[in-house]
Amino acid sequence: MTKRNVSTTKKTKPVKTTKKVNTSSETVQTEAVQSEAEAEVQPLEKNKAKTAKKETEKKETKKPEKASKKEAEKTEEEPLTPEAVEEPASEKPKAEEYTTPRRSVAFIGSECYPFVKTGGLGDVMYALPKALIKQNCDVKVILPRYKCIPQEYQEKMVFKGSFQMDLCADGKSFYVGIMEYVWDGVVYDFIDNEEFFASGNPYTNLIDDIPKYCYFAKAALAALNYMDWVPDIIHCHDWQAALVPVFLRVKFVDTKLTSAKTVLTIHNLRFQGIYNIPTIQYWSGLPDYVFNKDALKTGYEDANMLKGGLTYSNIITTVSNTYAGEIQNSYYGETLDAHLRYHSNKLRGIVNGIDYDIWNSYTDDRLYVNYDITNVLEKKKENKHKLQEELGLVQDDHKFVIGLISRLTDQKGLDLVNSIMTQIMDEHTQIVVLGSGDQRYEDSFRYYEYTYKGNVCSNIMYDETRAHRIYAGADALLVPSQFEPCGLTQLIAMHYGTIPIVRETGGLKDTVEPYNMYSNMGNGFTFDRYDAGLLLDAINRAKSLYFLNRWCWDEMVQRDMDKNLSWDNSAKQYKNLYLDLT
Repeated sequence: MTKRNVSTTKKTKPVKTTKKVNTSSETVQTEAVQSEAEAEVQPLEKNKAKTAKKETEKKETKKPEKASKKEAEKTEEEPLTPEAVEEPASEKPKAEEYTTPRRSVAFIGSECYPFVKTGGLGDVMYALPKALIKQNCDVKVILPRYKCIPQEYQEKMVFKGSFQMDLCADGKSFYVGIMEYVWDGVVYDFIDNEEFFASGNPYTNLIDDIPKYCYFAKAALAALNYMDWVPDIIHCHDWQAALVPVFLRVKFVDTKLTSAKTVLTIHNLRFQGIYNIPTIQYWSGLPDYVFNKDALKTGYEDANMLKGGLTYSNIITTVSNTYAGEIQNSYYGETLDAHLRYHSNKLRGIVNGIDYDIWNSYTDDRLYVNYDITNVLEKKKENKHKLQEELGLVQDDHKFVIGLISRLTDQKGLDLVNSIMTQIMDEHTQIVVLGSGDQRYEDSFRYYEYTYKGNVCSNIMYDETRAHRIYAGADALLVPSQFEPCGLTQLIAMHYGTIPIVRETGGLKDTVEPYNMYSNMGNGFTFDRYDAGLLLDAINRAKSLYFLNRWCWDEMVQRDMDKNLSWDNSAKQYKNLYLDLT
């Protein structure tokens, strides 16, 4: 379908438009404007500075239109006003990106979209570096070169060098190759070693994963040292990269890298990289003194890689402010609550964002019909009708369609959904499920699809296109998690005009403001305690507003779409954190 840009920005005449080349700081003007500007630039010197600044702010988010030959001829006949003259030197293409000092950052993690992704970590490793470039950061992402990385990326990688690295306690060394790929201004360096990364999948089992990520953590630092690239910040993610701060402080003290500060981000505290001390000590080659109760040791005979990283890093971050507080108590702390309370002075919470290049209802080519905030109320109905048709549901605009896009596990609150499913379903409600996981939940939703044929569709799989279409076609999205460090589904849902129904935990609490019927404010429906009855009440409140006060519901849809959920705000917070550290 033909797409058009919808903007409220006032357009200027083509005669006053300049064509900008983003690859440099120069502004190239059309010959017609340039010839007259040279004649009039002196008497207009004082007026044009202010005018050019205003014009620049208006045009900042949209590309200038090209002047046609006819318009160029018209330019020669019409005298230029002060508003028509812009000073090339006064314009910077992206001035707001350079308001803070430049910092270099090395991201180290186990996965990154589009090369390899199993969860939210892959999205963060892709989107946050891109956003940081706009904040005047020089970013390099270091990843394992898994065999499962698509060939289209493998064949574009450039060999940057190789060396042997001592790793094990007995002095055994391993090959380290560096393959580089540059995309969207971000440099991706892949650590190449067939012995560790040839299995295909990033995560197999703990017996194989412990040696793999001991090797990867040290190889990432060794690669930086080999390339002579010394970042201001080394930003590590989850337990797979948690030994990086330990290696840096213990094994790289006599290198240039010792000047770098380390940040360790916890994406999900449940996964910590715990194994017996002899195994981790052998594969890391770390000395005895780091295997104490204040660093890596946990219990009587185990080592905890994440715990060691928390101890040795300069700053600890989590993916939401509420989660940063929750993990300091025993219910959410996964046995590390006391350790985190001890290090609470360096613990921060910064909520994730979503990548608008991927998640944008106006440009998303996976949708049946594209839309934006100006026509969402009409176009979502079309997407809903098409979704019902594709999934074999009763095609009825009157139905209240609830989406559930999730891993089918206890963490996601599916035991609550199971216990009230019969009460949720009525003649006005449809449910669409997308995801896979525990067998008992997969079987449960298959049963519900059979029992409520035409009103429940259970897609026991994950399909990216179908996910996009559910976000666009559903009226509400259910996220009743037991705990949720950040959550991306509720952010995507709001950006697509789908109302979230969530439990007040972690990032769900930070991003979804509960609807207030008296002030008609808020952007979703919430419940606090982990209780099936409270979940049912939240769903019924959503239904009541949808059927009885549709205008209030429609206003909430538009409020959600208007909310800034991009990575911009998060990237600014990370940049400020980096500046504070350095």
